[in-house]
Amino acid sequence: MAIAVAALVSLALNVPMALGGEAEGANNTGLGVISLVSIVLGWVFLAALWWFVFRDKARSKRKKRSPD
Repeated sequence: MAIAVAALVSLALNVPMALGGEAEGANNTGLGVISLVSIVLGWVFLAALWWFVFRDKARSKRKKRSPD
């Protein structure tokens, strides 16, 4: 739950940055959209990495499968 809240807070703080910069002086909405999409996909990738690799349940499954 705390990770989800942290992700939402980070996304809320990154949205103005993604839509600012070069998109501020000109009408480059496409640049802002691409930036925002890349930030969101990065967070989704990190969440999936945590869920499938670093979670305690995933670690215990890997330990059960290992021949050690």
